[in-house]
Amino acid sequence: METPKEYKNEVKSMKLEEPDLAGTYSYADYLKWTFEGMVELINGKIFKMSPAPSSSHQSISVNLTVEIGGFLKHKKCKVFIAPFDVRLSKFKVDKLIDTVVQPDLCIICDPAKIDEKGCNGAPDMIVEILSPSTAQRDLDLKFKLYEENAVKEYWIVQPNDQTVSVFDLIDSKFLLRGIYHRKNIVEVKTIGLDIDLNEVFPIKDS
Repeated sequence: METPKEYKNEVKSMKLEEPDLAGTYSYADYLKWTFEGMVELINGKIFKMSPAPSSSHQSISVNLTVEIGGFLKHKKCKVFIAPFDVRLSKFKVDKLIDTVVQPDLCIICDPAKIDEKGCNGAPDMIVEILSPSTAQRDLDLKFKLYEENAVKEYWIVQPNDQTVSVFDLIDSKFLLRGIYHRKNIVEVKTIGLDIDLNEVFPIKDS
């Protein structure tokens, strides 16, 4: 049976138009959006995130979360995984905040930064697991953003190469500590935890 014309018009009027990607927005605007996929807001500009992550991406995220989460149980520092809003701004009012990102994983050691909306301020550590559609943003735009906001430790994970590039904030600049491979053990300096990357990366089919 054909849907009545009046009902079609009503449904059409209920649909929200997507914001103009060339526009400039605030966190207050961000809270009103109903995109099917996740988005990030960086300096007022909208950036759509990749479709559903690959299985290797998810495996790495889960393995890191298990390692870090178990270590932090009953401790002040907490670990969070995407989707989780991190607001990076000197302002506290939603309409003045112009940057909100969704790190794959972050560690926050200041309980005052955590609220029901997510994190208001810079996490102590951030992990980004690269995806083809967002890799350049993680390596460039978000690298600079996290540096400017004084994130103390930044891990960039390459699922294909099974490597982790670790950067420490020294004198307000990210300096490369090293590029680590599957057989390496790497310290999460933020919390004093050594992680065996062999336990993080999924075993590749031969």
